[in-house]
Amino acid sequence: MCKILIIHGPNLNLLGTREPDIYGKLSIARINKDLTALAKKNKVQIVIAQSNHEGEIVDLIQKAKGKFNAILINPAAYTHTSVAIRDAIAAVGVPTVEIHLSNIYAREEFRRTSLISAVAVGQVSGFGVNSYTLGLLAAIEVAKNVKRKA
Repeated sequence: MCKILIIHGPNLNLLGTREPDIYGKLSIARINKDLTALAKKNKVQIVIAQSNHEGEIVDLIQKAKGKFNAILINPAAYTHTSVAIRDAIAAVGVPTVEIHLSNIYAREEFRRTSLISAVAVGQVSGFGVNSYTLGLLAAIEVAKNVKRKA
């Protein structure tokens, strides 16, 4: 069975109450419930984690090597600042899909640069909660291809 690690970055634990006009009104618990249902429907296993701490996210990524077929990550604010997360993704070689609820390219100038995109297999941005759905579907396809090659 394909196994996908889902990582929610900093402040995503505040979804539903944090700037709902930008990030939507659904809580992280609801998003996780929907992701779990989608994974079950597609017969893949997911493990979900959220952290506000860069080093903890790096640890999660490093531990994914050999255990997961793909990673789905919303690095949130670390998208624009974390060389450590970027390097961890590059180092482990687990195919990674980057997602964002908002369109980072239509926001403030400092949010328009993703350090993660260069090491991700793809990015989904700007579709609200549907970014998670689309991202998970992409990660499932990537994971199935990795599994077939193994």
